[in-house]
Amino acid sequence: MGNLRIIKGDITTCQVDAIVNAANTSLLGGGGVDGAIHRAAGPELLEECRTLNGAVTGEAKITKGYRLPAHFVIHTPGPIWQGGSKGEAGLLADCYRNSLALAEANGCRTVAFPSISTGVYRFPIEQAARIAVREIRSFLNEARVVEEVTMVLFNEEVKAIYDAAAAESAADLAEK
Repeated sequence: MGNLRIIKGDITTCQVDAIVNAANTSLLGGGGVDGAIHRAAGPELLEECRTLNGAVTGEAKITKGYRLPAHFVIHTPGPIWQGGSKGEAGLLADCYRNSLALAEANGCRTVAFPSISTGVYRFPIEQAARIAVREIRSFLNEARVVEEVTMVLFNEEVKAIYDAAAAESAADLAEK
């Protein structure tokens, strides 16, 4: 089984094979993590993203990393929170599953994720953290190529929520 790490940091500086971008459906850049990744990667990223014709929520598409330390950027539009009755949890799980499958298919051993959909898309962070940890651990149990996934979170408060979700997940696994 691969390793899940949870750190506070800046995803644009991660030295990994692929970073995941919490993109919008246009894939043409935006605010938050998406904007930071586009700025750090340089204009070539936007040029390549224009050729991808966007993506639907939960889908994942891959580009080169350009000026980033990461070789690839995996773009996945997360769901906008609408109260929880519009399939948001399943769509968020799809973001993690599809991004990891794409990383695996492209030979990535190390992958870094931000907290998808928990900023301007308002997905409740505790629920998002549980979904992320569950999907990453489930994937790592079967992965052939991906060896390490790092959740890169922007502050200690968010990191603590992900740490708690990881501890809860580990306790659930120990009981089984």
